[in-house]
Amino acid sequence: MFTEGEIRKVSTILNALGNPTRFRIVTLINETKRPLHIKAVAQMLKMNYAAIYRHVKVLQESGLVGIYEVGRSRVLYSVDEELMKNIVDFAKKIIQKK
Repeated sequence: MFTEGEIRKVSTILNALGNPTRFRIVTLINETKRPLHIKAVAQMLKMNYAAIYRHVKVLQESGLVGIYEVGRSRVLYSVDEELMKNIVDFAKKIIQKK
């Protein structure tokens, strides 16, 4: 059985991943295997920086990604690469079931 804290943590992560843009951000980070500038993510997804940054904050609050500053740029990285890979693998399994 899960504790209340564990249920909340899983729910927060699943909620963050429930948005298509946030899931795309997670897959980009997983595919590149390196930190990405938020500006580069915005360009790749053809969205404005502010919108991407709002999505990134949700992912950061869920514990999936971290942000650090390099000069005036903000850079994203995977907090737990193994978890990120497992999430993407799980999504692939869901797609194969259809």
